[in-house]
Amino acid sequence: MNLFLLLIALVILVCVLSQRISKRLGIPMLLVFIILGMLFGSEGILSIPFENYTIAQNICSIALIIIMFYGGFGTNWETAKPVSKQAILLSTLGVFLTALFTGLFCFFILHIDLLESLLIGALISSTDAASVFSILRSKKLNLKEGTASLLEIESGSNDPCSYMLTMTFLSLLNQEISGMDIFKMIFLQIVCGIIIGIGVAYVGLYLIKHLDFETEGFDTVLVLSISIFSYTISSLLGGNGYLSTYMTGILLGNQWIPNKKALVHFFDGLTTLAQMLIFFLLGLLAFPSLVIKNLVFAFFIALFLTFIARPVTVFSLLSPFKQGSFQQKCLISFAGLRGAASIVFAIMATTHEAMFQYDLFHIIFGVVLFSIAFQGTLLPYVASKLNMVDEHNNVLKTFNDYSDEADLHLIRIHLNKNHEWIHKQIKDLGLPRQLLVTMILRHQTTIVPTGMTELLEEDTLVLGALAFNEGHENHLTEIRLEKGDPRLHKALKDLPDHTRLIILIKRNGDFFIPDGDTILLEKDILIYH
Repeated sequence: MNLFLLLIALVILVCVLSQRISKRLGIPMLLVFIILGMLFGSEGILSIPFENYTIAQNICSIALIIIMFYGGFGTNWETAKPVSKQAILLSTLGVFLTALFTGLFCFFILHIDLLESLLIGALISSTDAASVFSILRSKKLNLKEGTASLLEIESGSNDPCSYMLTMTFLSLLNQEISGMDIFKMIFLQIVCGIIIGIGVAYVGLYLIKHLDFETEGFDTVLVLSISIFSYTISSLLGGNGYLSTYMTGILLGNQWIPNKKALVHFFDGLTTLAQMLIFFLLGLLAFPSLVIKNLVFAFFIALFLTFIARPVTVFSLLSPFKQGSFQQKCLISFAGLRGAASIVFAIMATTHEAMFQYDLFHIIFGVVLFSIAFQGTLLPYVASKLNMVDEHNNVLKTFNDYSDEADLHLIRIHLNKNHEWIHKQIKDLGLPRQLLVTMILRHQTTIVPTGMTELLEEDTLVLGALAFNEGHENHLTEIRLEKGDPRLHKALKDLPDHTRLIILIKRNGDFFIPDGDTILLEKDILIYH
């Protein structure tokens, strides 16, 4: 037992220290984890025997739940909204087209059986959230035209479609499903997955806000249990568990919840550990000799996927949209990294009853190695050559865990008995133009006020002026208006969404507090309450 724990600690320590190697060599950290797993494995230096696909599948599935949930939890919806239609289209129809093109290539060019070819296409049809998030964060790679947000939404939400395709073709290979059964399965997976994800999110949100824990840390345990519950209840009812937990993550992550910063730090560490575990374990499970044996298939599939299937899919789906440059489409095409989900789905195929002509696990493993090594390493270079790197913004602003200073100061005023503002409307207070009531705390309820809001005794007002107190960052959201945003050239009073208040705008390096007549311009940075 002690030797086993020592080995686990050693593996984690080596993975952590390998970050320096990754940074020095300029290669993705996740590739280093895979290589370390292969070095520790049956044909590696330590020759640790591990060939249990079922155990690997179970462990990796749990790790994927955490990664998928936090992928949704960390997505800043305000930043992602302008490109959400394109991202969702790529994560649904884009997955189907990628699988179809790749499957036909395997059938006509590599002469693999048709259903097995389509299964290979399904296995590698989704881009990998862990790989995309890791590279964007580690390289601090922010991209123009909302491209970072688009890639985050796509990679975080397309695994469910890939999973559905995988299960469909596995059932067809086993001759245990009809056309009507396929339709029912896909319909149930999508509808049940979305409904369960939304339902669990709102129940979880109620519990988080109303349960009062005497000991710190229980709220993090509660959120973790919510993410797992969302996956399991959906899977048990025939829905798509990955879709459910992702939906739950997005809805929870974009609401104000107590102690959110601590939750972010907790899931940051847990997700990092999950990524280490999943990529190391997959490397441990692989046999280098079998990877080399299937390398020709993997190389040509990866080549076709990277330079034909993915670009054709991206350009055909995104071209109808008015926004988005040619350079953006080229970068999105190149940024379609394959990763852990594809290998985990390949493990599912390997443990399935269906019989295969080829070693699907090691073929997919080779494709993922090529994708992370080639695309992951060159992604910053390609983004720079396409002039798509945004030097003026931090990519972490596209995540909910981003917090930074803005030039705004929040002032707290409590209305005691006989205060002169009681029973006055905000518009009658005579406040200076550069001072704004950003919110009202009334009986443990937060109110976003308007000029007609009447102030009552025991209200607590939060007023905004230039300069920012970092203690309130969890109540603020920062977004940047890009070309094509529907809010451009509109006055604030004409915006359809009046539930959130824009309390500060940064324009050409200067901050100012807007009013209803302020016209929004491209590259404005809006700070919402």
